[in-house]
Formats: sequence, C-alpha cells, structure tokens
Amino acid sequence: MPKKRSGGGLTATQQAAKFLGVSVVSGAVLAGIALPAVGALGLAAKGSVESFDELPANLKTPPLSQRTTILDADGDRIATVYSRDRTVVELKDISPYMQKAIVAIEDSRFYQHGAVDLKGVLRALNRNAQSGGVAEGASTLTQQYVKNVFVEEAGDDPTKVAQATQQTLGRKIKELKYAIQVEEELGKKKILENYLNITFFGQQAYGVEAAAQRYFSKSAKDLTLAESALLAGIVQSPSRYDPVNDETEATKRRNTVLQRMADVGDVPQAEADKAKEEPLDLKVSKPANGCITAVKGASFFCKYVEKVFKSDPVFGKTREARAKIWNQGGLTITTTLDPQAQASVQASLKDHINQSDKVAAASTLVEPGTGKIVAMGQSKPFGYGKNETEYNYSVDQSMGGSNFGFPTGSTFKPFLAAAAIEEGKPATQVYPAPYEMRYPETVRTCGSRNWLNDGDYKVENETESEVGPYALREAMELSVNTYFVQMLEDIGMCPVVNMTNKLGVVQGNGDKIPEVPSSLTLGSTGLSPLTMASAYAAFASRGMYCTPVAIESITQKVGQQQKSLEVPKSTCSRAMSETTADTINTLLRGVVDSGTGKQAGLTSRESAGKTGTTDERRNAWFVGYTPNLSGAVWVGSATQKVKMRNITIGGVFRPLVYGGEVPGPIWKDAMAGALEGKDAPTFNLVDIPEPEKDRGDGNGNGNGNGNGNGNGNGNGDGDNGDNPSGGTDGGTFPTPTFSIPEGWFQGQNGNGNGGRD
Repeated sequence: MPKKRSGGGLTATQQAAKFLGVSVVSGAVLAGIALPAVGALGLAAKGSVESFDELPANLKTPPLSQRTTILDADGDRIATVYSRDRTVVELKDISPYMQKAIVAIEDSRFYQHGAVDLKGVLRALNRNAQSGGVAEGASTLTQQYVKNVFVEEAGDDPTKVAQATQQTLGRKIKELKYAIQVEEELGKKKILENYLNITFFGQQAYGVEAAAQRYFSKSAKDLTLAESALLAGIVQSPSRYDPVNDETEATKRRNTVLQRMADVGDVPQAEADKAKEEPLDLKVSKPANGCITAVKGASFFCKYVEKVFKSDPVFGKTREARAKIWNQGGLTITTTLDPQAQASVQASLKDHINQSDKVAAASTLVEPGTGKIVAMGQSKPFGYGKNETEYNYSVDQSMGGSNFGFPTGSTFKPFLAAAAIEEGKPATQVYPAPYEMRYPETVRTCGSRNWLNDGDYKVENETESEVGPYALREAMELSVNTYFVQMLEDIGMCPVVNMTNKLGVVQGNGDKIPEVPSSLTLGSTGLSPLTMASAYAAFASRGMYCTPVAIESITQKVGQQQKSLEVPKSTCSRAMSETTADTINTLLRGVVDSGTGKQAGLTSRESAGKTGTTDERRNAWFVGYTPNLSGAVWVGSATQKVKMRNITIGGVFRPLVYGGEVPGPIWKDAMAGALEGKDAPTFNLVDIPEPEKDRGDGNGNGNGNGNGNGNGNGNGDGDNGDNPSGGTDGGTFPTPTFSIPEGWFQGQNGNGNGGRD
C-alpha cells in the first residue's frame, strides 16, 4: 500500500508520479514525447492513454446560466433572479487590463503553448516534489475553462459538482482531451472570453461582468489596472482572497498579480508599483437575487410570473424542461404589471391596514378584455419573518396561494343573477324573500339526480325588517340572502355551474365549484382574488371572459445570441350575452350608488361592484370594476381563525367588519390611483323598471318550503350597512355551518414563516 503523509495527502513521490503520468499523456498526444516509464508508473500512464482514446470526441458546452430580469409594462426592472449571477459579455467589453491580469497570474504562457503546457507541468512537478505537497498547479487556462464547463454542467447537484472537481488522474485526462479540442475549435481569444465569463469570482458573482458590478459597481470594460488585478487574484481562492471580508489578504494577492504583470511585461514596473499603493476602494453592490428583492411591492407578482413559467407547457413539455430553462436564465421578461396601478394598490393597502394587524388584505387588478394582471399586492410583505409571508393570498394553491382560497360571501351572487338572466329570467324578477326560510327540499343539478336537502338548516336575511317581496335590483343592492336562494331553486344549479365554468371560477385548490346551494348562492366556497377580479372583468367587457395573463414577452440571451420565446396568451370567449352583462352592470352600479357598497363608489367615473362578508366575519370582500379595470380586495385571516368583531384594523377600532367598510375603501383608493389620468368610459346601462311589490307572491317560489341545507347557512351576508332601513352588514351571527378543513392554509400558526396572521 502506498505511503501517505500524516496530513492524509499524497507523498512527494506520489505527487511526482501523478504529474509525470499527466506529462506522459500530454506528450504522447501533443508532441509524441515519451517520457521514460518503468514499472507500475509506466503501466498507469499506458492505461491512461487508452482511456484517453476512448473519451467522446466533443465537449458538450451547456449555455452559461445568467441572470434573468423581470420588467414591468413600462420596461422598468421589477427584480433580478438567477441561479448564477452572470452577464455574458464579449471580449471587447472587458478591460484590456483585466485580460492581461488573468493571463499573467493564471497562465502567463497562454499565448505560447497549446492546450497543455508541458513546460509548466515539468516546472510544477519539480516544485511540488521539492515541497512535499502541491505548491504549484499545472493546469493551463484552457484546462481551467474545461473544468469550469464541467462544473457549470453539474449545476447545483452536489454529487455532480464533486465529480467535476475531484482531484483524480482520470479527470485530468478528460480535461486534457477536451482542452485540445477547445484549442483547435475556438482559438485563444475566444477561450479567454469564455473563461472570463464562466469563472467564479466569489460573492455570488460568476463571470467578470458580475464581479465588476459586485465589487466596484461598474462594467467590466471600465476596470482599472488595480481593480483588474484584484479580481484576477480572487479566482484562485474566492473565499481566501475575498476583499469584502479580508481586505489585507486581498490586497496582498492583488499586489502579487500586479508584480506578475510587470514581470511578464504586461505593464511597466512603475505603473504596477503605483497601482500597488492604491486603496482597494470597493463600491460593493449587494447581491439582489430573487423576488424577495422586487421593487414596488411586486414580490408576489414576481413569484406568480415564476410559477407561470415553471408550470405552463408553452415553455417546455415537462416540469424539468421548464425548470432547466428558468435556471439557465438569460431571460428578459416583460410583464403586464402597470407601475401606476401597482403603486396605487400598495399605497391603498398601507393606508387602510397595518402589516402587524391580526388580519391581512390582498388586492388584484385585471384589465377587462385582455386578461392582463396590472397590479397584485398584499398587506403582509413577502418574507420569512414576523408578519411576513411567502404565500400569495391573491392566487390559487398551484400558483403559491392558500390551499383552498377564501370564502367569498355575497360577491358570488352576481354569478347566480347572470345565470338566471341568461335563462330568461327578467331583471324585474320578484321572489317572496321572507326574513327566514329553510333551504329548498330539492334543487335540480346538472346530473340526473336532484340535490336533496337532508338537514334542517335555515337561511335568513340581515335583519328581521328585511322581508320581501323583492325584485332583483333591490335584492342585489341589499344583498338579500333568501331572494337568491329562491332564485337558485327556480332555475336549478346547472345554469350557475355553466356560468362559473365560463367565467373561470374554480376553487383555490383548482377543483370545480361544488353543486350545493350554499356554494352557488352565498359563496361558501374558497376562491382567490385573482379569480374574482378576472370573472368580474367579464361583466365590464360586456360578457367576454379573458383568462388572466402576466407575461407580455420574453427574450432569452444564449451566449451572444438573442431569441424570442413564445409566451402564454389570454384566451377570450363569450361567457354571457351583452344584454346580460349590461344588466348585471346596471344592478351592480346600484350597489355602489345606494346599496351596501356606497363607501367604495368612485366619484370621478362610473363603477360597479359587490360586497361580501362570510359567517362570523372571517372574510370580508369587495369586488368591483369600471369599464376598463376590474379589481378584488379580500380582508381576513389566512388561517381563517380570526373573527373580525371588536378588532382594530389599520389603527381603527371596528365593532363589526363589513364588506363595504374595510375592503370597499381599499378598493376605491386603489382603483382611483390606478385610473388617474386614464380614460373614463361609461357602461351600457339598461332600463330596469321598478315592479309592484304585490307581485312578489305571484311566482310561488320558495316560500319557506324547504328543510334546510346540509352545508348550512354558508357565507351569505346582508352587507346592509348603508341600506335605507338601517340594517348592518352581517347582522346576527347564526351558528356557522361552514367548517374549515384541516390544512386550510399552508403555514404554521403564529406570526412568521408561512403567512400566518
């Protein structure tokens, strides 16, 4: 067994054998030089040459991973994300000082030798044998480049990285063959360019451009002699010569590089000596990687863009293929985010709700007719500390949101009304709408079997004074629960299911809305703000639903080449007739003019919307729109454990939280700022005559003839804080029958990581 030194390394004899083996292979391949080989050493060299011949002929060079830049709709940077902070530049864009410095210190004979420097190997062999260790390496700059290619190909896989950097004769042989190929195919200048772009300079900086920006906040083309020498010196040991953490060692190393440049004639000695006297004069740019660094409060939107990229087949057939492109980077992603709208959303959230409040708020704005997401924000910022969260309350689970979304309460009622009108029900439709009633005994479904009521639950209105008959306009303005339960009994559930399918309304976990009355009337099902904003946008665009989109265009830089990538497009389809949409717009305009949403109504332009508050005030909503912008605001606890009674929100004590009182003003301010200076188109309103109330019993629909609903009262609300009869949003508090499933939200309890309130 070979002897080992006490430190575990190879003995001087073993080091000599190792380097001699490399020399034999190098000589045999490059110049036919056969160094004497005897015994075991000769056999090892012979075997190495055979292995050399068996290696594949071509080095696979993966595209260098680079930083990706995410831009808003105006072309301003939102965030930079990367697995490797690198910006590839051409040799002409790298300071001549930098080019000379790296060659001088890493491979001063770079322009004189081939892929392998036999003279350097012999010199290293001699010095290492004398020192009893590895005092000097023998790899050429070309070989170092090849090794870096192996490391780049390994990515973040620790096993592959270890294999790419292991100090074995086999790896050296592999390096040698590919170095020869690279020298023949690329030439010296291209090799130098590639090396300066691929190598690691510490502080998360890969390539000389990123290093110049990190340490000096300037481009690589502007590096001075002293700065170039500092960067060139870091390469040998980025941790040891890190100028940020050890200025003394970094300065010594820089001066070593400067002296070497003088010794090989790259700079005059006097110029090198002068540079040695200069202070390091660092101007460090802090690494800003990932959506957590996004500006304008757009971290959650940034993560949404990333989720879209990694999940949409347009970017690759498999998740692995998409992830590979994302990690490779070099992307410039122009998004739909409107900076004016985003700033308005964030300002409104900040004005109305505090980060430290027990509840959170989320707001999303969507452009009708295009599906473009123009703003997305929330009161608890992106992060992993107290009162921060990594979960995006505005989106579905698959895109980084809650497991189920949040129950929407009465904001669901317009979907039912639209379905009824599409079925031929007039906007003057009257139902008895008593103060209290049992759910219907049976309700038609999309299948052959009707829904059967096997419980004894009741639904009631906001106050005892709310007693029908009511027509649709007043029922919508006052959010009369019993009216809409009777409407569902009248038309059946299938028209509502069809309508929500056309409007892209799915639960937060991606499932379809269940065919149960509480879900299809009173909003007991969890949905996301993005889903609600997009669905209401169809009313604004006169019945055309457009799937939400966040990406306008993408270009990718591979080497020095730019190419455009295909991006997901919004798909627009007719969800309802223009007449139906116009009727809903007329009804919901009344909600903000004189109904439960008065506090949300815009003064400078036409607007429409609907309030919603769920059982025990665990959630409060306002969803509304103008003809050119739709938005949803949710307020509540992500864990669904906070009942918003006798609670302080945004520094204001509130005995009861109403859909029109807390979410409504947030929506109003966000929309007003987003639309400032923009066109103010008007709705195509329809005339809805006021029917005689004594017509209410003429339909004979749902006069308390049910036996309850197995899903209970659901999450309907009166939202009557502003109605003429003086009722209050939420009214009494019937025993909740909507149970919160286990794991409702993907976080732990308490304040901190996981979006906990």
